[in-house]
Amino acid sequence: MGEQALAAIILAAGQGTRMKSDLHKVLHPVAGLPMLHHLLESLTAAGAARQVVVVGARREQVEASVAGRGIDIAHQAEQLGTAHAALQAKAALVDFDGIAIVCFGDTPFLRPETIRQLTDRLSAADAPRVAVLGFVPDDAKAYGRIIASDDGTIAKMVEYKDASDHERSVKLCNSGVTAVHTSDLWALLERVGNDNVAGEYYLPDIVMLAIADGNRAVVVETHSDELIGINSRAELAEAELIWQTRRRSQVMADGATLIAPETVWFAHDTVIGRDVVIEPNVMFGPGVTIADNVVIHAFSHLEGATIASGCSVGPFARLRPGAQMQQGAKVGNFVEMKKAVLGPGAKASHLTYLGDVTVGANANIGAGTITCNYDGYFKYQTVIGENAFVGSNSSLIAPVRIGRDAIVAAGSAVSRDVADGELRLVRAEQLVKPGWADRFHDAMRRKKREGK
Repeated sequence: MGEQALAAIILAAGQGTRMKSDLHKVLHPVAGLPMLHHLLESLTAAGAARQVVVVGARREQVEASVAGRGIDIAHQAEQLGTAHAALQAKAALVDFDGIAIVCFGDTPFLRPETIRQLTDRLSAADAPRVAVLGFVPDDAKAYGRIIASDDGTIAKMVEYKDASDHERSVKLCNSGVTAVHTSDLWALLERVGNDNVAGEYYLPDIVMLAIADGNRAVVVETHSDELIGINSRAELAEAELIWQTRRRSQVMADGATLIAPETVWFAHDTVIGRDVVIEPNVMFGPGVTIADNVVIHAFSHLEGATIASGCSVGPFARLRPGAQMQQGAKVGNFVEMKKAVLGPGAKASHLTYLGDVTVGANANIGAGTITCNYDGYFKYQTVIGENAFVGSNSSLIAPVRIGRDAIVAAGSAVSRDVADGELRLVRAEQLVKPGWADRFHDAMRRKKREGK
């Protein structure tokens, strides 16, 4: 059989009460990306031409999160069970002819390869009517069980609440991820009843209906880590650790050195080049790209930053969105950059804030320098030319331009442009009063003795 079109139905209508949050459960981030978006990206990579998210509680949050992505929304007004939730997608897919995969918005680690393996199973020669993704967890907890033969043919699926002790002893569990031809799906869902302990319409019941019709249903087994459902803050933390552990291993396999891997935290889109050295306790927020031969020193935080080859960052540096370091540039301890470009070979070695600034090649920014970029209403630009030298403890009051090869003397507050090659010194005249300090100390000590 030829490859068939794929649609995805993502169930995200639950209350998520165990998360104890005002944020919808599926929007809690793993590696800086909402768990729902992890799943959507996998479905897109697997070839899902249509995606429908079924929403209920806090629907407006989910709708806002997926706006502009070409994703359909279906509303489950009452939470009557997973089969009822999946059925709400019928209107959005009424014109779709192909395979539908039903999955859950709180399972961010489902891989594109596994999705394709499941859907391809429906096109096998034995032509099963339903294919279900199963797994064997370390702790089966309250998962539904799958009773199947060695070839994967399902004899029975049962929810934990309705299972006998013998059925609960079975290790193969139901993930809920199910693939069905749309020509079969809607009719099966409409036949599901709610004669069970919870009084709900269960999605797995379509398997039993298909078997009762004389058709085959099969299970495709995958690793349990792919099917982690996140229902609480503790499970969210476990999922984050799983993701980070995988990413750290991949970064090292790709040629970077992590001195203490367990202390480095990546975002979902962090890009790390070869021969990069990352010291302990470094945090990457979203949007960071690191080229080859870069050193990120300990306790640095990077987000929305681009670092060219040969650069050095930190320790204790903070690079905020819009920070760009060009080849061979350096920022040292307690330096912060925001919407700032540090040109090739330029340096800001300590205790500096660079905001809304462009720094030319090989310029040197002295300790304690700040760009004063905000007047309470608007942001303004600072431009520092090539080979300029800005002395320590200087304030550059934007908008201002420091010319090529110019020198700003230490302690200056510069509010007007500095020409190329010019020295700018902006300090109050020093006043010297010989003996004044001695007289002051004598007077104060006398008052203290007298109790005044």
